[in-house]
Amino acid sequence: MTSIRRWLLGWLIVGLAGAALVAAYGIFHTARIEAGELFDYELRTVALSLPPDLGDAGLAMPDFEGISDDRLFIQIRDAAGRTVYRSLGGVDLAPLTAGFHTIEYNGYQWRVFGTPRDGRFFELAQPVSVREDLALRLALRTLWPFGLLILAVLALVPFVVARGLGPVRELSGALSTRSLDALEPIGTDGPIPVEIRPLVVALNDLLARLNASSQAQRTFVADAAHELRSPLAALKLQLQAAERDGSLSGSKTTFGRIEERLNRLIHLVHQLLSLAREDAQPAAQPQAVSLRRLCERAVGDFSLLAEAKQIDLGLECWKSGESKSESEGPAAGPDAFVVQAEPHGLEVLLGNLLDNAIRYTPARGRVDVVLARSGETVSVSVSDNGPGIAPGDEERVFDRFRRGAGTHEQGSGLGLAIARKIAERHHATLCLRNHADQPGLSVTLAGLRPAHSPRAS
Repeated sequence: MTSIRRWLLGWLIVGLAGAALVAAYGIFHTARIEAGELFDYELRTVALSLPPDLGDAGLAMPDFEGISDDRLFIQIRDAAGRTVYRSLGGVDLAPLTAGFHTIEYNGYQWRVFGTPRDGRFFELAQPVSVREDLALRLALRTLWPFGLLILAVLALVPFVVARGLGPVRELSGALSTRSLDALEPIGTDGPIPVEIRPLVVALNDLLARLNASSQAQRTFVADAAHELRSPLAALKLQLQAAERDGSLSGSKTTFGRIEERLNRLIHLVHQLLSLAREDAQPAAQPQAVSLRRLCERAVGDFSLLAEAKQIDLGLECWKSGESKSESEGPAAGPDAFVVQAEPHGLEVLLGNLLDNAIRYTPARGRVDVVLARSGETVSVSVSDNGPGIAPGDEERVFDRFRRGAGTHEQGSGLGLAIARKIAERHHATLCLRNHADQPGLSVTLAGLRPAHSPRAS
């Protein structure tokens, strides 16, 4: 995967390192040349500063500001070419012409300057190795601040690149934390760099088009479901009236099949309308709601449907640390199951779970709604003793219009999809599992936060 950060760092560091090497070589070479010129100037200055009668009896060697003997060699000849003064014994340079010369003597190179003065010829020599050593030290002293500067720049490059790419990370972070339903434009009021602004504008345009398309789809589904609900209800009433007064001839079996299909169609339209409403539902501000009262209301609403199939429908409430007998009765103190949630959304979720449980539970079966609190989490489970779901379908049944394999009951395949959407909006989880020791299925909504919990706000 191509990384802009690595690409920038690689090219900047390699480019700066290459430029630094070239510049360092140039500085080093220039410093050595200038050091050589400085030492030549030193030879010439010392030669012109020597007294003309140096070497005569009783005349001492002048002090040249600490210039050591191993750095300079002085040789003076008279008009006849005889050596009248030599600062180092054992060294005898050949006569040279005036000016600068580089000679080799006894396997060593010497830099020599000669000049005639007052009938004498002054020669000052310096070993080239000494000059090179001094020039190298001088060049390195000139170069080390530049080396520190390069190190500081190389250390600063990653920081600058990271800061420069900061808006890109912030933009990607803002997009990654958005929910699937958040299609509002990205704010452009902040200090967005000029280079990223076209990307933000293009993303906002894409989000606007996606929002318009999604809104059109939701509006169509809601309008179609709403327009179909009233005619279907009227058709069912007319069919029931015709069956009672005998205005339509036909067997009871035929009327039963027609009514069954009408009920299925009405249920599908109702689920489509609920799904469209949940899709269009904005992220509402949660409020404190008693989950126990919602469960009691849902159990009461579905009690007639459960009695028609002779199903035992009940509600159990328990808290961690209490025995089951203590938890089944009415709460003696404050309601421990007050959560931060959307009341309408939880009502729809509980209704879909109970409708599915009663629909798939055989006659004289049992459906239990279990409300539990453990620490700072509240969960609600709807458990039945029906056929359960086939292994491997635990996640697929949450798809829209998806029904479990081998299902013969009437249904639209939208109930669990609506319940999952409501659970996601509450930042909770909805999971299904078959009972281990007996037939049946348990659907659990977990992760709801009590109203007093700090994380619930």
